[in-house]
Amino acid sequence: MSQKQIKFSPPDIGQSEIDEVVDTLRSGWITTGPKTKLFEKRIAEFCGTERAVCLNSATAGLELILRILGIGPGDEVVTCAYTYTASASVIEHVGAKIVLCDAAADSFEMDYDKLPSLINEKTKAVIAVDYGGKMCDYDRLRAILDAAKGVFRPSNGLQEAIGRHILIADAAHSFGAVRKGKMSGADSDFSSFSFHAVKNLTTAEGGAVTWRNIDGVDNDELYNRFMLWSLHGQSKDALAKNKPGAWEYDIKMCGQKCNMTDIMASIGLAQLKRYDGLLARRRELIGKYDAAIKGKIGDVLEHYGDDFASSGHLYPVRIYGADEKIRNAVITAMAEKGVATNVHYKPLPMHTAYKNLGFDIKDFPVAYAKYANEITLPLHTLLSDEDAGYVIDCFQRSLKEVRG
Repeated sequence: MSQKQIKFSPPDIGQSEIDEVVDTLRSGWITTGPKTKLFEKRIAEFCGTERAVCLNSATAGLELILRILGIGPGDEVVTCAYTYTASASVIEHVGAKIVLCDAAADSFEMDYDKLPSLINEKTKAVIAVDYGGKMCDYDRLRAILDAAKGVFRPSNGLQEAIGRHILIADAAHSFGAVRKGKMSGADSDFSSFSFHAVKNLTTAEGGAVTWRNIDGVDNDELYNRFMLWSLHGQSKDALAKNKPGAWEYDIKMCGQKCNMTDIMASIGLAQLKRYDGLLARRRELIGKYDAAIKGKIGDVLEHYGDDFASSGHLYPVRIYGADEKIRNAVITAMAEKGVATNVHYKPLPMHTAYKNLGFDIKDFPVAYAKYANEITLPLHTLLSDEDAGYVIDCFQRSLKEVRG
């Protein structure tokens, strides 16, 4: 088999995306405008929510959720130790305390059994991570938070309306996933999606926030709060200010600058029209990988089951009998054969920033164990069946070479 060059996760951009961007460029409106508003509407329809807010990243989405909830100094927020930094760094950004939960032994989700012991009167929210495209068990998470209502101390009207610790989904990987009949974006109090270049659906950079209806909270008012936060606290966006004679505006608060542009949204609109097909292709590729790898080379993420379907974002493999040294050697061997791979994730306590916050990986043994033998194979919709076969062959050969 001749050597191929297999990229890890290139964007799947076709003529429809190009045409939509060209249309936007020719329209004369390239920042936040009609296409961003239309993309928000389409996302809400897709997820089954009343509203959606488009922003420039999932990280911005998570941070704005915390800020709109009024979470800050003196508060604590729990998230998983086995995730990317964005899940936790936003907690630091708002001045709250990061509390990390170890990963579960039998899944890539946080350890639900350990979560109750991390919740106290200072806890305001839990950020659950939809790893690899599979939704967390939000029914179980809600049950845990409902059981802890007695220690919940709301500090504003929105927190009081929710009535318990807030459940936030870091849904960066799970756009299009479903679990127990509920779409990602509609099963958590708030959800934040990523449309970064490596994601299933991309806007180059970008993200979106959705939320469940909250009794006593007007969705238009909540939407407007996101709009204020995303554009300097300005009372009018550029589209509204552009109307003849409508220049005047007010700065109602010192907000941030993290809006999505119409150029970004136009890519997303074209991608969304193709998305069912993109998800189906990912499922086909996962089936091919599973047939050769699952239970033979290592444990894999269960993407599909009787009551759930992942978005198929990542294909992680925990290699049987491997440690960090073996795993890293396999990565090098595959790179030499032209196959790019990755690791998801190096646990947060192993990074300098989190060590400086006082975290120690020794306190998160399951997260470390998952990291030590994990390798993520390329999974994207530009892979042909032949490409997938080449990845599998290179993986098998590399393991044999490393193990002698």
